Amino acid sequence: MRTESNAASASAPASGAGSGSAPGSSAPGAAPASVADSAPGSSPVGTPASAPPSTPGGRRIPRYAATAAALLALLAAGYLLQLLGLLLASAAFAVAGAALGILTETWLLVRRAALARSLARAQLHHPVRQLLRDGLLLGGLARLDALRPFHYAAWLLVAMLGCWATHFVCQAVAARVRASRRLPVVTRNIDASALRIGPAPPPLFGRGGAARLLLCTALVTAGSAATAVTGNARWGALVALVCWAVLLAGVAHLACRLLPARCPAGEEEVLAWLDGWLAAYRPTVGMYFSGGNSSAYQANMWLPTLGRLPGRPLIVLRERFMVQKIDATDVPIICIPKMAHLMRLEHSALPVLLHPANSGKTSHVLRIPTIKHAFINHGESDKLSSCNPYAKAYDEVWVAGPAARERYRLAGIGVRDEDVVEVGRPQLEPIRPYAGPPAPGEPVTVLYAPTWEGWTDDPGNTSLPAAGERIVAALLADERVRLLYKPHPMTGSVDPAVKDVDRRIREQIAEANARRRADAPARADVRGRAGTRGPETGAARAEAAAELERRQAELEALDGPPSGRGADEAERMLRQHAGAWPSAATVLDAVEAWEECFWRSCDPAEHLVLSERRPGIYSCFNQADLLVSDVSSVVSDYLSSEKPYAVVNTTGLPEEEFRAGFPTVRAATILTPDAEGVPALLRSVREPDADVLRPARVELKAYLLGPDEPPSAVRFGRAVEALRAEAEAHRVRSGAAAAAVRESSGAAAEPWDAAVEPSGGPGGQLPADAPGEDEVL
Repeated sequence: MRTESNAASASAPASGAGSGSAPGSSAPGAAPASVADSAPGSSPVGTPASAPPSTPGGRRIPRYAATAAALLALLAAGYLLQLLGLLLASAAFAVAGAALGILTETWLLVRRAALARSLARAQLHHPVRQLLRDGLLLGGLARLDALRPFHYAAWLLVAMLGCWATHFVCQAVAARVRASRRLPVVTRNIDASALRIGPAPPPLFGRGGAARLLLCTALVTAGSAATAVTGNARWGALVALVCWAVLLAGVAHLACRLLPARCPAGEEEVLAWLDGWLAAYRPTVGMYFSGGNSSAYQANMWLPTLGRLPGRPLIVLRERFMVQKIDATDVPIICIPKMAHLMRLEHSALPVLLHPANSGKTSHVLRIPTIKHAFINHGESDKLSSCNPYAKAYDEVWVAGPAARERYRLAGIGVRDEDVVEVGRPQLEPIRPYAGPPAPGEPVTVLYAPTWEGWTDDPGNTSLPAAGERIVAALLADERVRLLYKPHPMTGSVDPAVKDVDRRIREQIAEANARRRADAPARADVRGRAGTRGPETGAARAEAAAELERRQAELEALDGPPSGRGADEAERMLRQHAGAWPSAATVLDAVEAWEECFWRSCDPAEHLVLSERRPGIYSCFNQADLLVSDVSSVVSDYLSSEKPYAVVNTTGLPEEEFRAGFPTVRAATILTPDAEGVPALLRSVREPDADVLRPARVELKAYLLGPDEPPSAVRFGRAVEALRAEAEAHRVRSGAAAAAVRESSGAAAEPWDAAVEPSGGPGGQLPADAPGEDEVL
């Protein structure tokens, strides 16, 4: 389970947990490797990233290619040693080659799964590689005349063949068991005990086929090595027989799970159970989400708002993996992968669905006539993507303020003005308002949060390639600046060159931190800001670091799924019922405590790279005196604090046209790619008299986010109730119209729920050839 503070993670990545480390401290921001896995290509703050090896011509060899070449060389070396042992009748070569092969295979499967998949595509699967290894090993034993006495040698050969045959049988039976446990729906926060779901099979026999084969062959190889050294086949035969017996027991255990009494409920039974649960729960509003692995943050940012709505909220997902990507929430979650099964929502009481993102699978649910749909987006900006023509497919488009309404009007994409509803941004409550410039002598904390490159080639999507390094260099040149660098979680996912820029910026920050640590004796008078800005002494920071470790342990306990290690999707569905997860309030309190402790544990004189889940973007807003960003939703969210901000103009437009074309930058300081305006920008933050844009920020805030009263949460709730009432009225009108049609044709009137069926057949089912769960219309 992910235990992120949803209100403080608007741009948190979907993968990885933990925080950026606090440079120079023992453990203030670092989390264990299992929780804080760094992003690919990144390096810890304060440690320059090592460069990949180079060719004699000076061209860099990609790290992945170098590692792959080394692994392939080790695999080849293992085979070569075994072949030499066979040809030269050398036990040392035969044993060394087999051991090297097993160790390399372990490294390959555990640490380099992508390379293993590439070998499989070339038909060099793991079993093929191991069969070749075992064949050379048996040949070496025969060449060494170690297959004596004969009856032990025969048992060794029979047991090895039996191990291989039983392994393949185990694979086939395990696949049947997994298929029986792959239910048509996945749930969370719902009691699914009626579906007869038992615990998952042991991983070694269930889904760990590669681990099972690796362990078995390692033991057999060890026994065969003992045979090669002693010249007695007894040891190899005994070990192989034991492995065979264990595999046979595993197959028998899996086969028992296929008995009717031990199988989970079938598809029709599960769907009937879902219908019954929906009828009993009678959801009043739902959030529909479909997306990729890194897009869960788009839904997570709405969880607190959804959880505070009156009534009975519901979350509807389409991808199975997304169930575990959703942050801690008390709201029931159902995942319905297949479109044919999704149509059953038509006969539920669900009146309203909120959509935080567009996706191909959104079209599946839009065809249900009994549900009203509102597009709520996952952030607003002046980008072209914020005015997607897809928006006209929804019944209403909910926006923050007048700026978005005007944006849709000017875009001319078919969204009618009467369908646009201003609801504000209820997620922004955790952002603290502007409290004035930093005190004299204290550093200016600058948050540089560039957006990613996007899916389009629109100029100015991200400032990183054109201006990022110069902006960071200009900020680092001021000794009275503390830089917080928080790149977008999808930075470099489209353009590898942007990832390279991100890496070089991290190196710049690491080098600046190294210089500051070297000058630390001369800067001994630097003190952190009271409260959240860091302790005043090293002892206080050490105490905060120790507390941070305790907070981290609490979060890890919350992160641990209640089903334990080795649980599969079905077992998690059973065990993650309502009340099994930590409550959303508990998780939010734990994350807020962690973030507060994190900032206290950091040295206020050092810069930070914040590329992990925690601290969240809103927590970073509260630390910053100044934001430097691009045209993105980060700007409009940050504007709710009314603090100074700057936007980098990499579009090539003159400043006047840039301000006119992008309303979110009207109250910003505009930076050019050469970063020459950074010194004046910092002076405007330190000196209130130089901050001439503050009145413009107040005005622009109302234009972008709407009025402060009534609060955004109230406006959002009213919009939900209004759309729900419209959906109910639509049901009544449609039911009356259907009854009139039946009456005019002489048919007896029936209730609406039984009168209207989705196209394709009774019970909400589409024809058998309807698109499957992975098909997009």
